[in-house]
Order: sequence, then structure tokens, then C-alpha cells
Amino acid sequence: MSKLYKKHILIILAVTAISISACKKDRTEIVEKKQIITDIKGVYILCEGLMGSGNSAISYYDIATKAAVADYYKQVNGTLLGETANDLEQYGSKMYCVVAGIQGTKQSFLDIIDIKTCKSLKRISFNSTTDGYIPRFVAFYKNKAYVSRYDGKVSRIDTATMAIDGEVLLSEGLEQLAVANGKLYVCNSSHPFYQNGAKNKVSVIDLETFTKTKDITVNNNPVRIQTADNGDLFVVCWNDYIINNNPSVDRINSVSDTKTGSYGYDLGIIAINGSTAYVAKDIYSNPEIKSFNTVTGAIGTNLITSGQNINIPYGLTINPFNKEVIVADANSYGSTTGSAYCVGTDGKVKFSFETGALPQHAVFNYNYKYE
Repeated sequence: MSKLYKKHILIILAVTAISISACKKDRTEIVEKKQIITDIKGVYILCEGLMGSGNSAISYYDIATKAAVADYYKQVNGTLLGETANDLEQYGSKMYCVVAGIQGTKQSFLDIIDIKTCKSLKRISFNSTTDGYIPRFVAFYKNKAYVSRYDGKVSRIDTATMAIDGEVLLSEGLEQLAVANGKLYVCNSSHPFYQNGAKNKVSVIDLETFTKTKDITVNNNPVRIQTADNGDLFVVCWNDYIINNNPSVDRINSVSDTKTGSYGYDLGIIAINGSTAYVAKDIYSNPEIKSFNTVTGAIGTNLITSGQNINIPYGLTINPFNKEVIVADANSYGSTTGSAYCVGTDGKVKFSFETGALPQHAVFNYNYKYE
């Protein structure tokens, strides 16, 4: 074997070794570390505001400093949130705020907000040239956000590009929506302003094709819907409060897409996270917040055991990290301030803070470690 040939072999082997080393290094560098929640930094809470006042807000409570800012969104962004904000949900590093507006005005949009800073990243308009589409709630599935609207459409938003990439038409007066088994379930309410609504249906949308597959008949005026860890959905039907027309909670099986049960409860709110569930019942007469069994449908014991009085339960949010519950108290429907209480799993209030008008859904700002 010639010296020149041996030299060529050595060069090839050296280059190959360097390439293998570089590939190993590249593979090591692109491995993403797992993000682990360590504790809670703060709590955001959406405040609907008084209708016609344009005073919707996002309040914030800092756990370490115990300081609360009633309109933190305005403090960070230098502008008001808007008119009649209706939903605030977390997905990834962002929270999605649905601002409904009111009929006859162009005040409807979805505000996409960075959770760490509360800085608005983008506002997506839901307005025609003369009116708002009145978006109501948002839900998520596989990097898509789905927004229900009173004008009868569900809009699909790509969470990466933050742009609408599809719509499906159902019927007027759409309310809360939830995901189970790769399908989207949408409440069709009997809102009096919209006469062409289905009024007593939950529509089912296949999320792979983004098309409606069927309507499930439930009690009149379904407005809230939540998914349990067994795949069942629970629909709060407010009905119209007339003789022999009582409210209920209806159960839907997401495998057969059929109504499989109905419970004669008068609920204002239902919150479910996995197998943990709570309801606010009889909110206009004798308000109570109770546990709810998603297997049997039975209402259980009081959430709060420390004696704290809640005047008007306006929102319940279960923290998925530790199962504590944020209870939003409107105080009164005309009050410009509300209250929020963090209730531990022992039933005791851990902390409370003042909020803007008509507080409802909370989002949690977590601290993380990486492994």
C-alpha cells in the first residue's frame, strides 16, 4: 500500500470521525428540556365589566408580594381591554381573551396575550363593517384555537401564525364549547336576540375534517359544557325559567354522541379538570359551591369550609397544578369591583384579592424548572 494511499485513508477516517462527532453534538443540542411547573407566580382573572361601560379588565395577583392590580392589562398595554370580555383561557405560553362586545357595535375581537408579561401579541377582529359577530368562548385542540360566535359560526385559529384558517357554520347563539375524543361540542343557546338558533342542541364537529357531523338534543338553552376525564361531557342547560321548563345538567357520551343522563340541577357554573369538578348552584337565591361527582352525577359537599361567604359566584377555575380553586365573586351585578378567593384542597381560603367588575375565569402564571 503506497504512502499516498495510506494518507488518503487517514484523511477520510478523520473527516468521518469529525462528522460523526458533529452529528452527535447536533443531536444533543436540539433535544428540548422538559418544562416542569414548580409553583405559582401569579393569578390573572378576567373581569367582564359592566355592560355598556367598556370597563372589561384583566386583574393580576402576585403571590410573592401579595399585591393586586385591578386593571393589569391596561397598566401593561396602555389601553383598555374592551367591552364585555367573556372568556380567558390558557394554551401553551399564551392566553386567549374573548371580547364579545355588544350587539350593534364593532367591538368584537380575540386578544392573544403573553402569559409571562400580559402583553398583547395580536388582536383578531370579529367584526363586519357595521356590527360585531359577538365571539363567546374559546377551546383548543392540536395547536388550533376554536372560537364560538353568536352569529352562528365557529372560527379556527392557528396558534402559531395567530390567524384564522377556517370557519364552520352552525346556528345562531353559540355559547361554550369543549373537546372530547377528537371532536368539538358546541352549545346552541336560546338567546332571545337570535331567533334562528337551534336552542336545544349540542353540535358535534369532527376536528380532522372540521365539519359538523350531528346535533345532539338536550334540554332547552344549553350554555355551558365541560369534559371529564372519562370522556363524558356535562352540559348546563339554563332553560327559560317558565312553568314546567326547569333547568338541568345533561350528560353526553362522547363515544356514541348521545345524551345518556339528565340531572335536575339549577347551576350557574360548572368547572371540571380531570376527575375534579365543582358547581355553583342556586346562585340567585341561596348560592352554594359544591363538589360534583362526574361518575354518578351527584352533588357533594361544600367547597369552602372556612366560613367565607360568597355573594354571587361568577366564576370557578380549577388549578390543574394543585387542584386549588379560584372562586370569583361579583359581589353585586352593579358593583365596579369584585373579589377572588383561592380555596385550597382543605376547603380553606389561602388568599384573596380585589378585582375589576364581574370577575370570572382565571389563568395561572407558573414558575418552571427544566429537566
